Amino acid sequence: MVDVPPELAEAYRACERLARAHYENFPVASLLLPPKMRPHVAAVSAFARTADDFADEGNRPADEREALLDDWGSQLEAVLASQKGGQFSEAAGGKSVTVPLLAAANTIRACNLPVQLFHDLISAFRQDVRVKRYPTWSDALDYCRRSANPVGRLVLRIGGYDDPQLDRESDAVCTALQLTNFWQDLERDWTNGRLYVPAEDLAATGAREQDLDARRMTPEWRATLARVAARTRALFEEGRTIADHVHGRLKWELRLTWLGGVRILDSLERRGFDVFDRRPVLSMADAPALAWQAIAWHSPKMVAGASQ
Repeated sequence: MVDVPPELAEAYRACERLARAHYENFPVASLLLPPKMRPHVAAVSAFARTADDFADEGNRPADEREALLDDWGSQLEAVLASQKGGQFSEAAGGKSVTVPLLAAANTIRACNLPVQLFHDLISAFRQDVRVKRYPTWSDALDYCRRSANPVGRLVLRIGGYDDPQLDRESDAVCTALQLTNFWQDLERDWTNGRLYVPAEDLAATGAREQDLDARRMTPEWRATLARVAARTRALFEEGRTIADHVHGRLKWELRLTWLGGVRILDSLERRGFDVFDRRPVLSMADAPALAWQAIAWHSPKMVAGASQ
């Protein structure tokens, strides 16, 4: 980055390394992004990743995890206060500041980002500490509203977009990506005592939690996952036009993100949702097909017009 102190430039580079280290299905601060956006998106990712680790990693008791998350939010506010007027500081409130906080605070100031979106992320990770089941689909969507949707809105703001329609489309795609990750990580989450599939869907199909203990993908569980996957696919379709309403390299980033999420969902459906046999992930083998689909991309309106 230009026009920032060397310490801050190194903080951004560290955030980019962290983003690349945790990449799995969906591009984060990838080379497709405009270069000016990349460090800022990496800062958002590093901030969220660190908070997520507070909630999930290690063997800390719940009270300690919640305290770490509360302090993370408080530290962000302290760093922002210390950087008012554009002054860079490696300390806030008499405490040294970690790399993600330095970069995130500078990004918030430089890109005029809503701070509440960062606190929404923290609230979702805090919820993960205590909440292990979701009674209804609305409950699951509310979690996604705070755990996934803020990232999409922040990326749009970093890219210079501030439009309610784009926010709605972004929310639909981000929620769909988060839900896809839930169905993909069903076994992992269950091993950690957590289940994001709504209880009301289990009751509708007769699926039993005991079958997850036995690593059995029963017909009832397949029916349950087919129900939630259909809703997830509808959300992907609802937000698809986000990639038609942005420009430049961000357009390609969003096309590939959308295509990657749908490809994982397709793979889950083809395998009958049997994540116990093999958890579907994207690999380099998927790259040619994704690239071709991105190039051949047509908006729903274009497709409808061509068929008339």
